[in-house]
Amino acid sequence: MLKNSTQGYGLVSIVMHWLVALAVFSLFALGYWMVDLGYYSDWYQTAPMLHKSFGLCLFALMVFRIIWRLINPKPHGLSNHQAWEKTVAKLGHFALYAMLFVLMISGYLISTADGRAISVFGWFDVPALLSGLPQQEEIAGDIHEILAWSLIVLSAGHALAALKHHFIDKDATLNRMLKPVNSTPTRK
Repeated sequence: MLKNSTQGYGLVSIVMHWLVALAVFSLFALGYWMVDLGYYSDWYQTAPMLHKSFGLCLFALMVFRIIWRLINPKPHGLSNHQAWEKTVAKLGHFALYAMLFVLMISGYLISTADGRAISVFGWFDVPALLSGLPQQEEIAGDIHEILAWSLIVLSAGHALAALKHHFIDKDATLNRMLKPVNSTPTRK
């Protein structure tokens, strides 16, 4: 139930998938909202601190997610999927992961451009390992913004593909990410 099987995803993979989705859309909304905050807003310092803290938590979750993928079997593809659908799905998932990591690294580079560490909810600090590059904050900021929008568009496409499989193809694609499979065979 916790681990993946060749038939479907386990609870750990499913929870991580939906936590990442929630974090991505929440961080996008928070980032979009906070860029227009005025200096005298009560949220002027709080919103960026939350954005950075949750972004670093998302980074840790994604590292764990990669490790989890490496130590768990990948469910077999569904037999009704066309070869082009399988190829597009693989490329789409690769792009989602790559965009997420580059997006988070660019956010880190924005925040550490001045050499200061990033405080995570005031619990601990993540040090600035790379700072002082020419136009670091501006270049990383441009990359961060472009990738944030691109990630939202790609994520929306990912969601639409899942809905297409569920409502038009009527296959188990979406259900596999909603209900964990029992990886232990049941006795009859």
